Amino acid sequence: MRIDYSIDHPVRLEVNFEVEGFTILLGQSGEGKTTLLRAIAGLLPAQGEPFGGLLPQHRAVGYLPQGYALFPHLRAWENVAFGLPRGRQRRAQALELLARVQLVDVAEHYPSALSGGQQQRVALARALARKPQLLLLDEPSSALDAATRDEVMAELISEMHEFGLPALAVSHDPHLAALADRVAVMSGRSIVQQGTPAEVLARPASAAVARLLGHRNLFTARVAGQKISGITLLRWEAVNGTTLRLPQQSGLAAGQLVQWMIAPTAVRLPSLESDQHHMDNPVSGRVESRLNLGAHFQVALRCGTERLWLSAPSNLVRHHGLETGREITVDLHSDGLLCWPHQG
Repeated sequence: MRIDYSIDHPVRLEVNFEVEGFTILLGQSGEGKTTLLRAIAGLLPAQGEPFGGLLPQHRAVGYLPQGYALFPHLRAWENVAFGLPRGRQRRAQALELLARVQLVDVAEHYPSALSGGQQQRVALARALARKPQLLLLDEPSSALDAATRDEVMAELISEMHEFGLPALAVSHDPHLAALADRVAVMSGRSIVQQGTPAEVLARPASAAVARLLGHRNLFTARVAGQKISGITLLRWEAVNGTTLRLPQQSGLAAGQLVQWMIAPTAVRLPSLESDQHHMDNPVSGRVESRLNLGAHFQVALRCGTERLWLSAPSNLVRHHGLETGREITVDLHSDGLLCWPHQG
């Protein structure tokens, strides 16, 4: 489903992107994400497709606002039944919808007695009562704590797939991007990149997109030159003028300021194989902190005035004895370096 909307008020937006399966529209607060959802639902004046020109009650849209907007004085089934036609079958229909989201056993409970995930599923059942062709979700993870977020969101996305219902969720949480079927990134109140999570996360279109996606290793350097062999050289002045080599970046001039990034997984510790000494871009640093995630570690290195993050298997971290204060030389894999002309 293609979303193509033009909005003049309360903010001016021009957006055009595809919704496939569970799609996340990612952007900072104030970009107009909620405004777009309200326009699609017919709650704000706008021009666009789908549903353009229809009254709100005639749009096949299910809308889950931020915080779910459940009525606190109504039981779960009554919240679901609120949008159903009046009649003797109203309660039975509400219970059937609650059954679709595995919540029949809490039908008589009030919202205050439900967990965040249960409240979300009650709101989903209420939205399904409209028989929507598109589900709209505003910051679906905002009411969830970090411990339950992944589980609740994975369950919600699984339900969307089971119902065969396309969903558009807006969020500023980059963590949700990895869970989605498709990601669209909004910056400057327009869509600046879209694609599968793997595509967008691996190749952000700009440093601004990389920040929105939660990439940590974002730095500034100057172009030191271009080599005939198809290599671009960067001078990382914040780390004692270290020279970095990456695949040729056409259009960059010597002396030009650039922003560059590298994923923590592309920061390599020395191999366990003693005969492998070659490094693309050796950089030395001191272990500042580390986070044990079980099978792997997130390690922060202090390199010059910068903090460089790496992700490595636990056995490799233990082999190198990466305790706080330990000095280590790592390799910034050249194929993992991305750079863009400096903006601002």
